[in-house]
Amino acid sequence: MLLRTQLDVSSDTFTANQEHHEAAWRAVADVIRAHKAGGSPKAAARHKERGKLLVRERVAQLLDPGTPFLELSVLAGHGLYREFAERDSDALLTERGPCASGGVVTGIGIVAGQPVAVMANDPTVKGGSYFPITLKKHLRLQAIAANFRLPCVYLVDSGGAFLPMQEEVFPDREHFGRIFYNMAQLSAAGLPQLSVVLGRSTAGGAYVPAMSDEVVMVRGASAIYLGGPPLVEAATGERVSDEELGGADVHCRISGVADRMEKDEASALAAMREIVATLPRPHAATPPHPPQEPLRSADELTGVVPVNPSQPYDPREILVRVIDAGDFVEFKPHYGVTLVCGIARIMGFPVAILANFGPLDAAAALKASHFVQMADQRRIPLLFLQNIPGFFVGKAHERAGIARDGAKMVRCVANASVPKLTLVVGGSHGAGNYSMCGRAYDPHLLFAWPSAKVSVMSGEAAASVLTTIKTAQYEARNTSVDQAQLASLRQKTLADYAQKSEVKYGSARLWDDGVIAPRDTRNVLGLALSALASGLPPQPTTAWGVYRM
Repeated sequence: MLLRTQLDVSSDTFTANQEHHEAAWRAVADVIRAHKAGGSPKAAARHKERGKLLVRERVAQLLDPGTPFLELSVLAGHGLYREFAERDSDALLTERGPCASGGVVTGIGIVAGQPVAVMANDPTVKGGSYFPITLKKHLRLQAIAANFRLPCVYLVDSGGAFLPMQEEVFPDREHFGRIFYNMAQLSAAGLPQLSVVLGRSTAGGAYVPAMSDEVVMVRGASAIYLGGPPLVEAATGERVSDEELGGADVHCRISGVADRMEKDEASALAAMREIVATLPRPHAATPPHPPQEPLRSADELTGVVPVNPSQPYDPREILVRVIDAGDFVEFKPHYGVTLVCGIARIMGFPVAILANFGPLDAAAALKASHFVQMADQRRIPLLFLQNIPGFFVGKAHERAGIARDGAKMVRCVANASVPKLTLVVGGSHGAGNYSMCGRAYDPHLLFAWPSAKVSVMSGEAAASVLTTIKTAQYEARNTSVDQAQLASLRQKTLADYAQKSEVKYGSARLWDDGVIAPRDTRNVLGLALSALASGLPPQPTTAWGVYRM
């Protein structure tokens, strides 16, 4: 089936949609630039004065020239920990807060021709210390490395835990110790753990290089120690310098903690490229089909989505601007029509797509269950395009078993063993978030457009529910309804949901792996599918075939 657009791209409505969503992306892009600036200008200047590269300069020198870097979660930490921020006259930096990009840069890139997972501490952000969100972002990258079966390269320059928040980063299961547990597990799974120490690696952070398969250090600039000079002096009275305690010479000549010693950062990063070049090569990620351009321009994507988020639109209008040549083999096109399912290719890679066209009913849930099982059996990665208010509700739907059939869909999505990618293009509410592979269902990657709204229900629905409950409370007490209080409750709820369902709020907390420009959707998905191509399991994990739903 060849998809064709039904939209008039010259219409006033299309133009209004474009203007609205382009403005939304520009606002997000401004905030992304503020995060990519790193720590305070003073901290960046001090770092450069020491002859050191900024964190993204380090990453760029590590990667193969001219290759793309899929940076993840740039907005991590946005607006968090403002009580620890320095005063700043720049409004965007004040809004951003002190933890730019969560204090670490993470992503998937190409080193010596091989895809790798990269984690780089930003020492201009509180000396590379770990805030709670820093830790969450580091652990997320390790989960991605496990799912994609990628080697990990750590560019270490960290003071360890952010001490004023130690109770939120040290003792629990998913706290600092989990990094080292994961490193042990990943190494045991055949995924190399490699470190370049470019500054201090202190306290718990010292275990990142210590747990690595190979370690490169910089003479006179990097150090590894469990207790730094101030702690050593306090505990033993011994006065030592960084270099004497844990410098490159100590660890490469005496302790054996590190393996290579280089004269400067550029040489150390080049040495890591040499090490990566010795690793076993993955399966070639060559697409099985020649890539073909979409039938429509990606620049039109912002005109597809209505300004009003509650207004439905045909998701095929997104697909025709993303998939190869508009070629879409649709599954059950006349059944369960509030969900569009089908097989397509993106940059030559096959993908099984589920895209919302309104709330899910029982038929749509059963259709999805059938389709997900079939894709899993055929080893085709799944792509979920979320724009969903949830499941249909009401007496007729409950009696028809919407909970039972929705649970089938949720079970199939949860147990699918092929890679899963999720893109939130609009609303993502209630059980619809779960059934369409939201964060709790471990998609390999989850991205969002600026138009994304994630919450248990829409603000309007929440306001209606809460005012209905409040009205019932008045009636139960046989008192007159306070309309002013109801109006105040409604406005407060709408404002609260507007703030907390907005895409920057969620991305700051790692509810997604990054906010992307709609026009970049095809490139981002293509990079993800290419990286996944070498990690597909060879056979289904179930012992049965496809249950017809």
